[in-house]
Amino acid sequence: MADNARAKKLADLIREVVAEKLQRGIKDPRLGTHVTITDTRVTGDLREATVFYTVYGDDEERASAAAGLESAKGILRSAVGSAAGTKFTPTLTFVADALPETAKTIEDLLDKARASDAAVREASSGAKYAGEADPYRKPEDEDEDEEGTTA
Repeated sequence: MADNARAKKLADLIREVVAEKLQRGIKDPRLGTHVTITDTRVTGDLREATVFYTVYGDDEERASAAAGLESAKGILRSAVGSAAGTKFTPTLTFVADALPETAKTIEDLLDKARASDAAVREASSGAKYAGEADPYRKPEDEDEDEEGTTA
């Protein structure tokens, strides 16, 4: 088992090498400038690496980018192996990052909450208290009540 610091360093190296190779070394038109490497994680034994990526575009571009990454996996792994200089080059697994979809969902929920807050604020703008403005009893009120009951 490798320590966490070594796995983190290897993950950072893999992210940089894969991003650089995608930008300059691979001539696949499916990958182009649409693919962004967001994160990389390496297992504790340094045998497997998961590379998270995002694709800016529609579903068709995402599917073609996934196919392009799958076809370029061998080239990318050999580039990682030559840059890392480790005894065993980790196998690469590419996973589409769900971060943009999650961020969009959160933004939609926040917009819905803002609209609901605005509707409540609008409905309560001309509202008045049901009873008195201050419904709580105060100490001087209790003194008056005691005097009124003994008389």
